[in-house]
Amino acid sequence: METEEAKSLNPGEFPPTYIAGFHYEDWVRCMEYRMLGKTGFYVSKLSLGGSSLAGIYNNIDVNEAIEVMREGIKRGVNLIDTAPWYGEGRSECLLGQILLTIPRKAYFLCTKVGRYQQDKSKMFDFSAKKTLESVNLSLERLKVSYIDLVQVHDIEFAPNPEIVLNETLVALDSLRAAKKVRFVGITGYPLEMLKYILSKSRIKIDTILSYCHSSLHDDTLHEYSNFFKEKQVAIISASPMSMGLLTDNGPPMWHPSGKDLREACAKAAQFCRLKGVSISKLAMHFSLSLPYVDTTLVSTDKLEYLYANLEINKGSLTETESETMVYICEHFFKPLKVKSWEGVELEKYKTALKKLTSV
Repeated sequence: METEEAKSLNPGEFPPTYIAGFHYEDWVRCMEYRMLGKTGFYVSKLSLGGSSLAGIYNNIDVNEAIEVMREGIKRGVNLIDTAPWYGEGRSECLLGQILLTIPRKAYFLCTKVGRYQQDKSKMFDFSAKKTLESVNLSLERLKVSYIDLVQVHDIEFAPNPEIVLNETLVALDSLRAAKKVRFVGITGYPLEMLKYILSKSRIKIDTILSYCHSSLHDDTLHEYSNFFKEKQVAIISASPMSMGLLTDNGPPMWHPSGKDLREACAKAAQFCRLKGVSISKLAMHFSLSLPYVDTTLVSTDKLEYLYANLEINKGSLTETESETMVYICEHFFKPLKVKSWEGVELEKYKTALKKLTSV
């Protein structure tokens, strides 16, 4: 079955978020804007995540991180995503300070509920009570009167799907009715779980956020894209570089991927270096070129990386880069028997939680 493409604005056409005198006109004209499902909002094909504001991947230069957000928005990025989980509120607080300097019309703001603290006993709470409290706290931290999209964070970690269906989503729907929230979404790693919740929910779900499943080593999201489109749900794809796997530096120590996948990615990166090609550029280009994805979410606290991603977004690959991408997919990634780490983090969490409760 042919995959439905995301609806886009005409090339060079300004989105409703454009503000003369604030945005860099030439950059906005270069950005492609796609309809975010059935929300009525045109969002930039490249969007910015707030996890880097919390220093999850490394210690950050706060001033540079602020400039990344400001410059990204001024250059046409109009979807910004964060979560209470990122730094236990630090990302939302810093983003709130940044957004005070940016017109509210210029961005589509997303946050999440459900995942909160590093302490395993307090990490997840999908209850209606906590959901309502969390959104109200996010409104305070972000210093806004409404949030465009609130997503249930990592739904696979809920004690059971019913609490998401009967409490979390119901609470978000009440906030939508109160106009504190405009749209409701779900996020998670297992695509089957996203599909299940969408199939069972009596509450309208506007978006899904999937991560690392539209990458060079794993493009499983494509297999589910028609289902999501048939449900009239927007597709947000995050982490095209698979949380560091598809970079020259490699993934952080905590990355849940297995040995074979790590080695394949390391060999692919080494091959790219021999060809004078950046594997990160190939990974970004691959994800940004997928027609069924409404927006690709990337987080960085470095202006250098922001500018590089914006250039990739508006450019194309050289012949050498294209040939290299085909080669590494065929020779390093296609032979892999296990291309993801589904269930690894969930089992680790359950084991840790069991130890806590048995003490």
